[in-house]
Amino acid sequence: MNIIKEIPSKETYIVRQPVLRNGKPIESCIFEGDDLDTTHHFGLFDQDKLIGIISLFSQTNPIFAEKNQAQIRGMAVLESHQKKGFGDALVKHCENYCIENGIDLIWFNARTAAVGFYQKLNYKIIGAPFDIKDVGEHYLMSKKL
Repeated sequence: MNIIKEIPSKETYIVRQPVLRNGKPIESCIFEGDDLDTTHHFGLFDQDKLIGIISLFSQTNPIFAEKNQAQIRGMAVLESHQKKGFGDALVKHCENYCIENGIDLIWFNARTAAVGFYQKLNYKIIGAPFDIKDVGEHYLMSKKL
């Protein structure tokens, strides 16, 4: 049975590193703001094994007019568990959390390879692609809740 629950930031590293920072030191898995009281990390467990993660930051992007915004960062599912609906479940969990907490817009920087995944969940691309140093090409994406 799969369960999504809130986890400490340090627990995200075992999924962040192989999926998002492969070949890079564990320190590269630490994101600014990870340990703020307003940041929430959710882990998806399959029979007690952490297989997917997503982090939700209380971060406003001035491009958007909405006052109550949240940024998704570090969404990752272990490669052996990808394409099985776990990523969808993590994103929907964040959306429900945001709705329950009065957030009206989610935004994030999506890797080019993940754009199609997010578009299926009704996220829209905003603007042109841009490069994040040492990580690669990304697109700004958002969804009003």
